[in-house]
Amino acid sequence: MSMRRQVARSMMIFLSFLLFPVTMFYLSPAIIIEGAFHGVITGSFIVFGVLLLTGVIFGRAFCGWLCPGAGLQECCQTVINKTAKGGKLDKIKYFIWIPWLSAIIILLILAGGIHKVNFFYQIPHGISIAEPVAYIIYYFFIGLIVLLAFLAGRRAFCHYVCWMAPFIIIGTKIGKIVRIPQLHLIADKNKCNNCKLCNKKCQMSLHVEQMVQQNNMSHTECILCGECVDGCNRGAIQLTLGTSKTNLLFDEAQKHDQIKY
Repeated sequence: MSMRRQVARSMMIFLSFLLFPVTMFYLSPAIIIEGAFHGVITGSFIVFGVLLLTGVIFGRAFCGWLCPGAGLQECCQTVINKTAKGGKLDKIKYFIWIPWLSAIIILLILAGGIHKVNFFYQIPHGISIAEPVAYIIYYFFIGLIVLLAFLAGRRAFCHYVCWMAPFIIIGTKIGKIVRIPQLHLIADKNKCNNCKLCNKKCQMSLHVEQMVQQNNMSHTECILCGECVDGCNRGAIQLTLGTSKTNLLFDEAQKHDQIKY
């Protein structure tokens, strides 16, 4: 089961990367800016809104299972596979995201509000790379993702630069506040033998073993890829859909087993 899940995940993100020439402008931060200047809601505006809403339930699973940049970054790991520092550096993306989002709001106000919705704005025939100039943009992003992966570690683009991640993180926090059942990790530290294999498996270079010992599997940089789950031979970590109440029931079951044995 664990092997099949990761094979399926790898196939999905690799296919997403192969489709990036088609989907690139639907994930473009620049298209939103241009659209806002003319009072147009673009395809990428809608996609980012959907990511925020899906984040309420599925957290950052998009990053682990569907993002085209994920497919490229995991390919880079076959060449250089070093951990990313993360920590305070993860906040870099917010210094990019906040001014960008502010510019969108200001431009929409200056344009007199929203005039129309055009999902295919600046996307001829619905395909991102339909003109030669689009290749320049495409290879710029490919080069940026690869360069960061080689210099700053695996999934460095996700950690430091991604403008989509804050939408999903905010969506996840909203889901927690309103207590909607969410996809998340839970762990039984009594099954953990501190082998730290989960740390090595983690695509986001998180200290998963420490999270298990602290009985706190919640982390804004977790992309719910399931690598730590499928890499643990003792079944100490699980990927589940539920609320904090579900976690309490899980903890009670652990205590019952300890008393029993």
